[in-house]
Amino acid sequence: MSRYVQDLSKAMSQDGASQFQEVIRQELELSVKKELEKILTTAPSHEFEHTKKDLDGFRKLFHRFLQEKGPSVDWGKIQRPPEDSIQPYEKIKARGLPDNISSVLNKLVVVKLNGGLGTSMGCKGPKSLIGVRNENTFLDLTVQQIEHLNKTYNTDVPLVLMNSFNTDEDTKKILQKYNHCRVKIYTFNQSRYPRINKESLLPVAKDVSYSGENTEAWYPPGHGDIYASFYNSGLLDTLIGEGKEYIFVSNIDNLGATVDLYILNHLMNPPNGKPCEFVMEVTNKTRADVKGGTLTQYEGKLRLVEIAQVPKAHVDEFKSVSKFKIFNTNNLWISLAAVKRLQEQNAIDMEIIVNPKTLDGGLNVIQLETAVGAAIKSFENSLGINVPRSRFLPVKTTSDLLLVMSNLYSLNAGSLTMSEKREFPTVPLVKLGSSFTKVQDYLRRFESIPDMLELDHLTVSGDVTFGKHVSLKGTVIIIANHGDRIDIPPGAVLENKIVSGNLRILDH
Repeated sequence: MSRYVQDLSKAMSQDGASQFQEVIRQELELSVKKELEKILTTAPSHEFEHTKKDLDGFRKLFHRFLQEKGPSVDWGKIQRPPEDSIQPYEKIKARGLPDNISSVLNKLVVVKLNGGLGTSMGCKGPKSLIGVRNENTFLDLTVQQIEHLNKTYNTDVPLVLMNSFNTDEDTKKILQKYNHCRVKIYTFNQSRYPRINKESLLPVAKDVSYSGENTEAWYPPGHGDIYASFYNSGLLDTLIGEGKEYIFVSNIDNLGATVDLYILNHLMNPPNGKPCEFVMEVTNKTRADVKGGTLTQYEGKLRLVEIAQVPKAHVDEFKSVSKFKIFNTNNLWISLAAVKRLQEQNAIDMEIIVNPKTLDGGLNVIQLETAVGAAIKSFENSLGINVPRSRFLPVKTTSDLLLVMSNLYSLNAGSLTMSEKREFPTVPLVKLGSSFTKVQDYLRRFESIPDMLELDHLTVSGDVTFGKHVSLKGTVIIIANHGDRIDIPPGAVLENKIVSGNLRILDH
């Protein structure tokens, strides 16, 4: 058989294979469409339109998921961002503030991503309702910060919460307690999408309910959903109608994400006269942040690249602190008019994140998600600002909680600031073991929060409790072996110490 004929038959078989895949893909889309139509027929009339929008959104995402294969970035095209596309915060701050800062503030809306539950910390209900400091919850601190702004500058900055179907009801109940605060609070819900069976790629849900056996059939599709659901809720138009121009978006569990007047001024009064539609706050990576998404230059635009999009062969390079020095804090400043324009043109492009999960019954499912920062490439004249680390203070675990509850920080008008008594600008590295994972266990193990002003590193493992007024300095490692218990006595000062074995201090 001649070489030509071999090549031709190979090409034909490849073509046949791709044709076959295309047929399968079309059949799968048709099956999913039928399943979604069945689900829609179970929606009560008052929820019909809303459910239809959700399921249409899901279908678009699913269609894209079937089209895309492999990592979504071509590693060879990734370049370092141009110098001027990531500005140092000091340069932004050096411009100072205008006299009319109040009128600038009146064009701002604060949006908090409030879709998450406190399950990773052993809590039921919205994460935003976990107490983090002096009995204050994440939500309390947020409201205090904005109220302080409104009182100080005589402004009307509203707070918008993007809830999920998991957090909406509990959040709305608690909002009544802020009726007397000087903050208008709005909420809207992110979409509700069906989880898909990993094997069949069909929705797990059989109807629209999310109780009983359907509890785990639905999920909120990541914070990238903010653009569509904000627009669909009608709230986007309302706020534009009130003269609002920018939203400041951040995670509700990032206690460092407060309104920054210098960044706001930079947006409202751009130095080159060209309005900037999207600002992403980035900060320098440390060893703890190697997995964080980073800003790159890609096909002439700023682009957020997440670790999940990186081809396996390049993951170590991606994690390198020397090549990719910064990561995304998810503190974002976005033009409302631009969101409206892009949403109406269907022009917001975000990579799909495929998140595998195993349900309680053992069923393997996938949920398709998007990330809010990934849309940066769809906006005009986007900018990164390299902010101080203090603007990134997320509380994901009880180890983080210990830091923010301690004397490392002081609380003023809802904002946490690093204590002036701390000699180093960095936060200690804290690793609490599995006995501390749940908030209630963690609280039970500390009679009071230790003095940590001079601490560099703390590792605690096993059954350990802390008495009152303990002081930790330098590097402290406390390990109770299986079956042993260590009680750190009240008033103890541990400096560069390793404590292991069994230590019980008994009161006589």
